[in-house]
Amino acid sequence: MNRLTLGALLAAALLATGCRSTKATLAGRFAGSEARSVYLEQVTPLAQTIIDSAALGPDGGYKFRLKDVAATPSLYNLVCNGERIPLLIAGGDRLTVNAVGSVVRNYTVDGSEETELLRQFYQPYVAGAQKLDAIAAQFARQDLAEAQRKALGKEYTAEYFRIRREQLRFIIENKASLAAVYALYQRLPGDTYLFNGDSDVVYFRTVAEAIKERYPESPYLQPLLGEIARMDARISLTSKVSEMGYPDLELHDIYGRKIRLSSLAGKVVLIDFWSAEAGNSNTLNAELKETYRKYADAPTSFEVYQVSLDTSKAAWITAVQEQRLPWISVSDLRGRASAAVGLYNISKLPANFLIDKNGTLVAKDIYGKSLERKLDELTR
Repeated sequence: MNRLTLGALLAAALLATGCRSTKATLAGRFAGSEARSVYLEQVTPLAQTIIDSAALGPDGGYKFRLKDVAATPSLYNLVCNGERIPLLIAGGDRLTVNAVGSVVRNYTVDGSEETELLRQFYQPYVAGAQKLDAIAAQFARQDLAEAQRKALGKEYTAEYFRIRREQLRFIIENKASLAAVYALYQRLPGDTYLFNGDSDVVYFRTVAEAIKERYPESPYLQPLLGEIARMDARISLTSKVSEMGYPDLELHDIYGRKIRLSSLAGKVVLIDFWSAEAGNSNTLNAELKETYRKYADAPTSFEVYQVSLDTSKAAWITAVQEQRLPWISVSDLRGRASAAVGLYNISKLPANFLIDKNGTLVAKDIYGKSLERKLDELTR
């Protein structure tokens, strides 16, 4: 290649980079919709704002012309009939989004690789979340037999973890896409973010490293790095057991209140791990209730901090109320993915740890008469 040709190619490349358009178009057709108009929302790390609207034509057609669009793809929502379609739009994009009937379930995308990736994640995710809602609605029925209730609990748990596996697969396979960032922050009905447990920091870090290389100017990078820093700080805090003698926990009770394990300092505490969906939970709790009542007036107070490793909020709350559990009942509804499982190295259920009034772990997996003999010694 001669110098003239090489120079022309370099000049063309520089010109293309320097003159990237800050405009974009979004058009398409929503067939079979009763909506009369559609809205466009811009989503930033701090706000979600409607920036434009368009009337649907007789054939359901619409068009948006966007200005001042960043070169790095940014998140927008196309809103029709209350349903939101997430889009990742960059300057220069000419994006087409069509749908027939149900907007979210049936929409198609053309003109944006990132938005197509987002669609591949979002549609199955929404379908899974709707299935969880339907199972939860059945579970709430008052006429269910116990066998039906258990079957629904198992079905809910299986679907929850299926969604999590698919979400993880998508994130790992598309770690350098902004669609993966979006997937990290999605949540299921009644739960906190699926990937905000401290043990999930590895997924946030994997995506952040890839995004930093591909989209260093992305407005979503710094919030992602900030989330990683907060997770690292929490891990550092809960891993420091020198002062308390045990890893601290802070989880929500059935009323949504956060209760920290270390707030029970000075008492003898049994940290009990269980699952409402386990077949033996009623029997074990009945035995523990007898022990709890026996030491209710002991000179040194005795308390139970019971951690549920369930994913169904309905199943957990129902068990706590039906069994009339008198102690502290908490959960993060992340099942075996709970950070508490890693902190206490839980490999099976049931499991428990006994802490004396000085904050020292003195026993593990202790039940029945063995537990009572130890409590006789610690609570006198």
